[in-house]
Amino acid sequence: METTQSQQQAAPGAFIAFARFVLCGGGVGIASSFAVAALSSSIPWVLANAVITAVSTLLATELHARFTFGAGGRATWRQHAQSAGSAAAAYAVTCLAMFVLQQLVAAPGAVVEQVVYLSASALAGVARFAVLRLVVFARNRSQAVAPARSAPPVHSTVAPASAPADPSALCYAA
Repeated sequence: METTQSQQQAAPGAFIAFARFVLCGGGVGIASSFAVAALSSSIPWVLANAVITAVSTLLATELHARFTFGAGGRATWRQHAQSAGSAAAAYAVTCLAMFVLQQLVAAPGAVVEQVVYLSASALAGVARFAVLRLVVFARNRSQAVAPARSAPPVHSTVAPASAPADPSALCYAA
C-alpha cells in the first residue's frame, strides 16, 4: 500500500509535468548543443549531431520516465523507441519549418530564422509532451493511480439452516 501511495504522489499533474518536461528537455538540449560543438572538433558535424541526438534522446527519456511523468523507474525499451519516434517527428517539424522559410524568403535574417525555428520547436515540443504523457508514459501513470488491494477478498460461507449448532453433532447425525 505504501508503494502505491508513493507512486500516486509521484504522478504529477499536467502543469507540473509540463514544467518538468521543459526543465529536463531544455537542460538536455542546452547540454547537447555544447556537446555537439565539442565533439564536432574531432568528427564531422553531421556525425557529431547524430551521436549527441541519440544520446540526448536516451538521457531525456530516462529523465522523463523517472522525474517528469513519475513513471516510478527506468524507461523500458518500448518507451525509448516511442520517445525516439516522437523526437524524430519533432526534428522533422523543425526541418520542414526551416525548409518552408527558405522557400518563402530568399535571404532570411538570423532573427527571422531563430523566430521560425524556435516557434517550430515550441510547437513540436508541446506535441511531443502530449505524446509522451498520453501515450508513452500513460500506462505507468494509470497503474500508479489505480487503487491498491492489500489482500484478496475473503468469501464467507453461511451454514445451512438445518445444520446443528454443535459441530460434534455432525458426526452422530443419523
